[in-house]
Amino acid sequence: MPGHSHSHFAESFEMYLKAIYRLEREGPGVTTSALASELGISPASVSGMLKKLVNDGYAEHEARGDVKLTRKGLEVAVGVVRRNRLAERLLTDVLGMPWDEVYAEACILEHAITERVEERLVAALGDPQTCPHGYPIPPKDLTDPQRRGVPLAQIDAGARVRVSGVTEQVPEILRYLGEIGLRPGAQAGVLEKGPLGGPLTIEIGERRHAISLELARMVMVEDEP
Repeated sequence: MPGHSHSHFAESFEMYLKAIYRLEREGPGVTTSALASELGISPASVSGMLKKLVNDGYAEHEARGDVKLTRKGLEVAVGVVRRNRLAERLLTDVLGMPWDEVYAEACILEHAITERVEERLVAALGDPQTCPHGYPIPPKDLTDPQRRGVPLAQIDAGARVRVSGVTEQVPEILRYLGEIGLRPGAQAGVLEKGPLGGPLTIEIGERRHAISLELARMVMVEDEP
């Protein structure tokens, strides 16, 4: 396509670097299998692309076999993650889209946002520090933002907490958490914890909900301010 400078290859290259960034900082670490499942492609394709990223100086292998971004790779990855999370903010805060629908849309938009548009987005949105799901929007200076909070599953009965984020982008999970009001900024009380990994009973506003321990592991909270 004439004038279309952003090729399919450039998009998949950016997606790889973004996936490595996310797994390195927010996931279990960067292995071929973790990358394959994050991107939904075969481990063989991942191996081929990783070789290329290492050869081109965007990534390097660590002693124990994990992959790590170089500074050059980090520059690209931070740019993509910033544009992705700013796009999510635009979609939720300005366009009113539900938070369970914005990640997929933002993955399309992130490749089309130029530096000028990014600057305007930051200004128009009031320089947000996190995406709608509570993930940090990484600073341009490449410093590592700290993910705040601990999983709700670790909180004792009787405590009151504020939700700082969620660790899953699965639409069904986000939809359910949104329905019961367990989203960033919400305040909740832990009323009781079932024995042997049973459910947590929490109170949000006037309403009580029993949520599974598995779900409580995906919700990050901090002490109520």
